[in-house]
Amino acid sequence: MERMAILELRVARGWSQAETARRFLVKPTTIASWTKRIDESRPRPLVQVPEPVKKFPDLVRYVVRRLKTLFPSMGRRRIAQTLTRAGLRLSSSTVRRMLKDRGFDTLPPTETEATSAGERRNQGRAVTAKRPNHVWHVDLTVAPTASGFWTPWFPLSLPQVWPFCWWIACAVDHYSRSVLSSAVFKKQPTSLEVRAFLDGVSRRVKASPKYVVCDKGVQFTSVGLEAWCKRRRIRPRYGAAHQYGSIAVIERFIKSLKDEWLRRLIIPLRLEAMRKELSAYISWFNDHRPHQGLDGCTPREIYEDIVPLKGV
Repeated sequence: MERMAILELRVARGWSQAETARRFLVKPTTIASWTKRIDESRPRPLVQVPEPVKKFPDLVRYVVRRLKTLFPSMGRRRIAQTLTRAGLRLSSSTVRRMLKDRGFDTLPPTETEATSAGERRNQGRAVTAKRPNHVWHVDLTVAPTASGFWTPWFPLSLPQVWPFCWWIACAVDHYSRSVLSSAVFKKQPTSLEVRAFLDGVSRRVKASPKYVVCDKGVQFTSVGLEAWCKRRRIRPRYGAAHQYGSIAVIERFIKSLKDEWLRRLIIPLRLEAMRKELSAYISWFNDHRPHQGLDGCTPREIYEDIVPLKGV
């Protein structure tokens, strides 16, 4: 177990074999040997157990705690879904009990809990997505840079423009929760720039939606955007003004974007670097992040109708 902890520390710190060996007073070949023996199915595994892992709650509890320690933003449901995909079937209540034993009393609200209130408010006029690219959600958000909104002197603490922040536009497919595309702007984009962004999304996915769901910002309520939708036979739908949860799907993605990425990153001042960082998060979100609203599948698996490789 101590050797496994050393390998976990090596991955978390990004050390090479030589650096890890130097810090723990062993040879690099020893670290390489431990790495090869991680898999329990190999001869002489690093961690040897005489019975199946499921009969050892202490070992399972250790894995759950390590996930929570290394990824604090993961809730109990996502931990359970991640372990299920690896072959360990746990309920969210079991995960909560394991975390509570070590003092993890507070867990972040689940995706379902965060969006249910807003979705109930919109049930009377909600649009139901029946397939990928049937309903798109579009919204804007701001990401403060290192020079951000906390600049103390007036008037530089007021303008929401570069170099104090970036404006980010996102388009999310309602059916799969997949992020179709994103764009970064130095200041609040105009209606023309939003239309160009949506044109780029259509070209990228080679499809147009039947509905576009957005808020009542000036970019989305302009005559130009309405004409753009009419030419493409798209019906715009609007959330309630100044009401949290009226466009719950895109708001939930933006919350994940800020909690899991923006608040853990020194946001760059160069446009190309910002685009690269945003693209990396969206790629991880689509391909690897289990989604609670999709029964533990990833958005890419639903969007491309891929059967997930869940544990038996």
